[in-house]
Amino acid sequence: MSAPELTSSSSAAPAVRRRERLLSGWGGTAPSRATVLEPRRPAQVADVLGAALAGEGPAGDGGLIARGAGRSYGDAAQNGGGLVLDTTALRGIGEVDRARLEVEVGAGTTLGELVRHLGGLHLGLPVLPGTRHVTVGGAIAADVHGKNHARDGSFGAHVAALTLCTPSGEVRELSPEPRGDHGAGAGADAGAELFWATVGGMGLTGVVLDATLRVRPLAGGRLSADIDRTDHLEGALEVMARAEGHRYSIAWLDLLAEGRDFGRAVVVRSNDVEAPGGRRFARLRGAEAAPLPSRPRLSIPAGFPGAALRPAAVRAFNALRWRSAPHRERERLVSVGEHFFPLDAVGRWNRLYGHGGLLQYQFAVSESDVVRAVLQRMRAAGLPMYLAVLKRLGPPSGGLLSFPLEGWTLAVDLPAGAPGLHDALDATDALVAEAGGRVYLAKDSRLRAESLAAMYPRLPRFLELRAQIDPHGVLRSDMGARLRLCGAHRR
Repeated sequence: MSAPELTSSSSAAPAVRRRERLLSGWGGTAPSRATVLEPRRPAQVADVLGAALAGEGPAGDGGLIARGAGRSYGDAAQNGGGLVLDTTALRGIGEVDRARLEVEVGAGTTLGELVRHLGGLHLGLPVLPGTRHVTVGGAIAADVHGKNHARDGSFGAHVAALTLCTPSGEVRELSPEPRGDHGAGAGADAGAELFWATVGGMGLTGVVLDATLRVRPLAGGRLSADIDRTDHLEGALEVMARAEGHRYSIAWLDLLAEGRDFGRAVVVRSNDVEAPGGRRFARLRGAEAAPLPSRPRLSIPAGFPGAALRPAAVRAFNALRWRSAPHRERERLVSVGEHFFPLDAVGRWNRLYGHGGLLQYQFAVSESDVVRAVLQRMRAAGLPMYLAVLKRLGPPSGGLLSFPLEGWTLAVDLPAGAPGLHDALDATDALVAEAGGRVYLAKDSRLRAESLAAMYPRLPRFLELRAQIDPHGVLRSDMGARLRLCGAHRR
């Protein structure tokens, strides 16, 4: 028998769909079962949160957490035994304010939908992560970053305002600057501080309903890329250090190559195509910019055998990829999809890792010497580092738990079942923390609470604000429980 539906307090509102689901992150690790509610209107979110605070409704004592497209690699959008709010129906794109270069969007809108819409207006988002399938609410909760963090910062730096439904069911309009906000007991800068707790706060301050995002003019739908192939890690670090003249920069590293070839790389540094009249724009006029594809070129079927993805096969693929890249090429025109979302060309590529799943270990440190040391530690442990990308980072945002810090970030994909994986990563956590670095929570599924405290110096203030905004522990997630971010208990 199907579970009864929870209805909104408004008799005119449709019922909120309810079902039981086994949820996991994109990595496919640590799944947990929860009751999933699918609100279609912001008022229904407030109703559910208010009922949870009162001890009514389906949340019980398990609390709840919001979930977008499920693209966080770990357990941030899971809540085993509790309630999960699927916010993907809270989508929609308002009119663009061309004078202010802003657009209001629903939290369930994906970045791909927004990019496609804005592209038709010759506009774009200042920051894009590595996949277009992230929702706006998820991008805010993780304070995602892109290939241009050193120039443009993280996603949160371009959020002009957001609407947050707090654990009490109260709806508050927040902005990054102290201006006061409506709501009982809100001080002159309470809204700004709660804004920066929400940006990067992994959904533990409330449910984002919508946001006003800054946009920027674009001349075309392609970018001009400079490509360099390096023979080793040192060469990649050297080229990346000279990326100041480019808005975007990223290096793909071959960490399965042996001997002196370890860390050989393909470095891509790029800029937007110049405005009309510029030489690069003239090259583009001969053909329209390629649109963002609506579907992937191919998809990995369910049940793909993870045994097919062995180090030897990946090593051969990496060698082919490295050799096929140009040694040096300048001003290659690339499409938006190819440049920003290369992995989206393969649908459900995470299935390549089989039922065991994958773990992406991403860390940020200020010095490149620490990147070298971490890689040597992982290499010595014999970890199969299948996919790795290196980026530069600029100054941190104001988010209390935001990931980026000025320096370097490396992301490495590993099979979750690799022998000795967790012990080896515990050791690298200590190395990263000792260097003043941190691990990215949006990619994490195994960090220890003690390591989190060492990596995020503003954690105590985040916990203070969480205790104020959610004193009864309504908001809960598997990640929050694992990292002791949900210390408050239900009354």
